[in-house]
Amino acid sequence: MITVEDWSLIRRLHLGEGESVRSISAPLGVLRNTVAGTVASGSPPKYERAAGDSAIQAMEPKIRALLKDNPRMPATVIAERERLHEISEAPLAVRRGLE
Repeated sequence: MITVEDWSLIRRLHLGEGESVRSISAPLGVLRNTVAGTVASGSPPKYERAAGDSAIQAMEPKIRALLKDNPRMPATVIAERERLHEISEAPLAVRRGLE
């Protein structure tokens, strides 16, 4: 995948300065098909991450039950009680997962 900077450079060289696809691909070290696709694209590349299940989803019913009994319980205490310390940044995951 090319960066936004490379995308901009390729389009400027080809569309603005009239460079050929072959003369652009060699110095940048990208395939000619990549250069051709970049020239044809109307928008810069963007990273799209596939949505997946969070590690906290399996624990959500237990967490909600704890919060029902004590709504002001800190996320760090919830993480300790539910042994979420195996999950990196568990308190943050608890806060985000229940928003």
